[in-house]
Amino acid sequence: MLSLEEAQSRAQDLVSAARKAGADAADTLYHCTASTNVSVRLGELEDVERSEGEEIGLRVFVGRRSASISASDMNPATLGTLVDRAIAMAREAPEDPYAGLAPEDRLMRKRPPALDLADEAEPEPAALKERALIAEEAARGIPGITNSEGGGAASGRSQMALATSHGFAGAYAGTSHSTWASVLAGSGSAMQRDHASHSVRHLEDIDDAEAIGVRAGQRAVARLNPVKVESGVLPVIFDPRIGSSLIGHLIGGMVGPAIARRSSFLLESLGAALFEAGVTIIDDPLLERGLRSRPFDGEGLPTQRRALIDKGVLTGWLLDSASARQLGLAPTGHASRGGGGSPCAGVTNVHMEPGIATPGDLMKDVRRGIYVTELIGMGVNGVTGDYSRGASGFLIENGAVGHAVSEITIAGNLKDMFRALVPANDLHFRYAMNVPTLRVDGMTVAGG
Repeated sequence: MLSLEEAQSRAQDLVSAARKAGADAADTLYHCTASTNVSVRLGELEDVERSEGEEIGLRVFVGRRSASISASDMNPATLGTLVDRAIAMAREAPEDPYAGLAPEDRLMRKRPPALDLADEAEPEPAALKERALIAEEAARGIPGITNSEGGGAASGRSQMALATSHGFAGAYAGTSHSTWASVLAGSGSAMQRDHASHSVRHLEDIDDAEAIGVRAGQRAVARLNPVKVESGVLPVIFDPRIGSSLIGHLIGGMVGPAIARRSSFLLESLGAALFEAGVTIIDDPLLERGLRSRPFDGEGLPTQRRALIDKGVLTGWLLDSASARQLGLAPTGHASRGGGGSPCAGVTNVHMEPGIATPGDLMKDVRRGIYVTELIGMGVNGVTGDYSRGASGFLIENGAVGHAVSEITIAGNLKDMFRALVPANDLHFRYAMNVPTLRVDGMTVAGG
């Protein structure tokens, strides 16, 4: 794997080559990864996988015409061909009045902040195997578990470098460590499945493998013997594992391209109170050891902590440079980019700040409701906000969680759901997007 300095130099060299070949402007994203993944099943080693790869993506501009191309072959001759093809493609592309690099005066010029994203620890396959075995054995040890889909552990390192022809060059690295287990409880058509996992940047932060396995086993057993639910309008409480999906739908309506195309259910909501005043949602790309932290965005702009929802109010859109130009606004440092293609807009580490009520407080006045732990399908209309998804979880009766339920559908409209949403006080940072337990009243529940 290249050093960060070598990765940055490779990106800069390709940009220089594109300019010499006739491009008016260009940028390059270089990305390399190396990972080891060990999986076990029923106490036996099932697979050991080692993967390494690198990719470089080049975007060139000829006037207002642009093209993107990528390659995984770093041979100088191949990269030379890449440059020629990209420029030839750009000359044939349609003109785009919004195309171009990020505004030069907004580029990151300071030294990138240290976010502690890379760990020196690199576990050997034997250590990964041991962790996977412990997790699966703990899951299988829960009474009621009858089979296993396996357990696993992985570690990896990635590095990326970005260079532009108008003066930006930067690179950063990150590591990942993860453990998981997935098991089945019961038998025949009554069998139920569930899992548990944990992913972190630094190995020292990962949950104990046995604890992960126990969670997986307990979750699967708890889902046995689901009962039927009568259809009706009920309060729905979302487990933190899946409550973040609601915030994902919010973000999907905030991205600049959706606003520019006028295809978002939030189109007329800028500056409006979408939630109650107790709800604040933060995007924090500078979170130390965050799973999606980054010092600069996919166009070389500095990143910063920002409230997407501030005391219930929608504060603004998430803009890359192209959508910002289309809307007559400034880019917000939310550009994301893969190896090929143009940047798009996205978020990093997102969380909803906790409320003041405990999860028990949210539940205690619920005479009959649903505690949702799994969502199925993608029945959400990003233009209208209409929401309908398959779900499973547990029945809430008289303020307490009771029997498991499955094969139900929960439905509503996202704007109505946001206005009714109440967060609990149990926020924990475990994922790239984190929320506490959430209660949403007035949802339509259809039983199986």
